[in-house]
Amino acid sequence: MHKTGSSSSLGPGGLDIARAFFTPIDKSAPPSPTKRHTKIAVIGTGNVGMAIAQTILTQDLADELALVDALPDKLRGEMLDLQHAAAFLPRTRILASVDYSVTAGSDLCIVTAGARQIAGESRLNLIQRNLSLFSKIIPQLAKHSPDSILLIVSNPVDVLTYVAWKLSGFPPNRVIGSGTNLDSSRFRFLLADHLDVNAQDVQAFIVGEHGDSSVALWSSISVGGVPVLSFLDRQQIPYEEEKLENIRKEVVQSAYEVISLKGYTSWAIGYSAANLARSILRDQRKIHPVSVLAKGFYGIDGGDVFLSLPAQIGRSGILGVTNIHLTEMEAQKLRDSAKAILEVQSQLGL
Repeated sequence: MHKTGSSSSLGPGGLDIARAFFTPIDKSAPPSPTKRHTKIAVIGTGNVGMAIAQTILTQDLADELALVDALPDKLRGEMLDLQHAAAFLPRTRILASVDYSVTAGSDLCIVTAGARQIAGESRLNLIQRNLSLFSKIIPQLAKHSPDSILLIVSNPVDVLTYVAWKLSGFPPNRVIGSGTNLDSSRFRFLLADHLDVNAQDVQAFIVGEHGDSSVALWSSISVGGVPVLSFLDRQQIPYEEEKLENIRKEVVQSAYEVISLKGYTSWAIGYSAANLARSILRDQRKIHPVSVLAKGFYGIDGGDVFLSLPAQIGRSGILGVTNIHLTEMEAQKLRDSAKAILEVQSQLGL
């Protein structure tokens, strides 16, 4: 087993030597209140996995970070590279191994591992290859961290979140896909740019599939609490639905543009995943558009399907799905998105 950690190089007596550096101020003082120990595991140390790991470290989200990958040399190199930055980061123990036992006791397991689509390869064939990979990963995570929350980032994220749910045996509230959390961030950026306002003042969601059939919830967009479309109607300011649809398409295409320019996406998904990790582990109960078991919501039926809906998340995972008012057109597009995902799932044999 190839296993490495952040053990001391001082040898067996290293702890005694370290203790000699500190003199207790008051030996009768009661011990400090114990702080909850938080452990995050990141599965896959490619560009996405390492961007997530780096962001988790800089944002001080974990006391312990475990990295897992099938390539031992790259894995050790990534671990050492992060450990060497210890003087510039909040204190976090960093471990790495090809053995999943290193993830034991994780509060959150983030899965980024996945096969890349080969030129000319069908989406279904890619999913089948990732299904084979997940059949090795997910049972190991469930075995070593039976109380953890699974956060799936690998693509196609909606189908693979469903696969992770099936393979883990976890309740659906503890299996979450990163879904359209990043898409919605891109959407807010483009809207803010279009309206010449700060993106943090824009409330807007992309829901449904993380992909071509995603749905922009135009009817619920607001800026500073003011509903945008009703404001434009009241002010008799004309707007074109085609222009709005072009913004949604730009959201979908933006990832492809980044990939064509630099070969992969990493930083934005790194921040997005860390954003979700913070909401979960700090029990912030914030609303995020993430991939959840959607059957029964907004008229979605016909089978168990994971897709993105605005959901409140916290320490126990998904706490509830937000009842946002959708127009009939938006609801129908969401149901169509669910059908597109179900068609792919039906061919997996799970």
